[in-house]
Amino acid sequence: MRAVGAVAAIAAIAAIAIATPADGQEARRRWERMCQIRAEKFDLVLPKAMHDNDLDMWIVVMREGLLDPMWEALGRGYVGDWAFYVFTDRGARAERAALGVGGYMLEQCGVYDHFGSAASLAEYVAERDPARIGVNMAASIGGADGLSHTSYLHLRDVLGAPYADRLVSAERFVSDFRSTRTATEIAAFGEAGEMSREIAERAFSNEVIIPGVTTLEDVAWWMWDQLLARGLDSSFDMPSVYITGPTGIEASSSDRIIQRGDLLMIDWGVGFLDFYTDMKRVAYVLRDGEIEPPAGIRHAFERAMQVRDIMKASIKPAPTAQEAVDATWAAIEAAGFNRIDFNQPTGDPDVTDVVIGPHSVGNWGHGFGPSLAFFNPTRLTYELRPGTLISVELFAYTANPDWDGAKVRIPLEDDAVVTERGVEWLYPVTRRILVIK
Repeated sequence: MRAVGAVAAIAAIAAIAIATPADGQEARRRWERMCQIRAEKFDLVLPKAMHDNDLDMWIVVMREGLLDPMWEALGRGYVGDWAFYVFTDRGARAERAALGVGGYMLEQCGVYDHFGSAASLAEYVAERDPARIGVNMAASIGGADGLSHTSYLHLRDVLGAPYADRLVSAERFVSDFRSTRTATEIAAFGEAGEMSREIAERAFSNEVIIPGVTTLEDVAWWMWDQLLARGLDSSFDMPSVYITGPTGIEASSSDRIIQRGDLLMIDWGVGFLDFYTDMKRVAYVLRDGEIEPPAGIRHAFERAMQVRDIMKASIKPAPTAQEAVDATWAAIEAAGFNRIDFNQPTGDPDVTDVVIGPHSVGNWGHGFGPSLAFFNPTRLTYELRPGTLISVELFAYTANPDWDGAKVRIPLEDDAVVTERGVEWLYPVTRRILVIK
């Protein structure tokens, strides 16, 4: 066992002792929090989202072994064969029914008005006579695309005429429903962010890393042990722990041994309740005789933070996310930074090249809502509303004399909420290069 393995084992045991309450009620507490979130979402968010998207009904189809991505958000429950969660627009309130799905946690949560059999779906729908029925089919958002082809055919067969021909995509509705946040959701997400930050910053310390001994994958596995000990999930599977040098990323979560002089990055997130974070951290391993990172690396980090400050000051609610990102780019370029395509820095040593990708976050590491990122073109057209959770992500490339002028790639990323005042952080963001002695 490497030295870090013993350290990780001891830390994991200690973390389990801390994470497990003496009264054994952590599972109930988490369930109660999710019940409150669902109640508030169903009461406060669901009716408006249905109105805004002209939906009279929303049907989510599941079957044993094939759960929709919305299963957790809708209350979980045991699905033995076919099951349907059905929501009907009743004006100021959305009526909720669970057909063919049940169980203690779903039923005791108290957010559904009616429980029935899957066989009752056709009669239930006909009694309400909806003109437009949203279903989870989506071209751009995977989390809103849970209806399989077989399930679609089954639903049409069960509904029959005329309702089988009234099915429409609920993609935009799902985005609105998921990304319009209640106060309880924002509080829970902030808690997830704090746990994510704490684990990442401990990972980039001498608690975990022994230069010349510890590998990148040792660090990643230590982070996984922390997730297991705390009953958390991972936003992106294996944490991305990597080294950046003059030629770019040299190794990621591999058996590469961490050496003095290495510039390290973490890109990862944790899953807590039904929320998933996305953040980065940067660290430097001191060489013998050094007491801080070299000036070139420090300068590159400071330039990246300047870009982040501009982004924070510029991102505001807007009719479309595209308008918000256009205003942000205008401010960045006005400050003298150079806009580039992803990972395509210029050879000009006098400019800092920049890529930004502030994206939706929340119920997925890359979330469901409006996005300012170039890789979410459809959601650039969505309204950027107050209460939207976003990951403020950027990459800044600044020339480093110690690397013969090659550019240091500094990634910064932390999670925030968009408010009427602009961007507000949800936990302490990165403001320094972490130092490993």
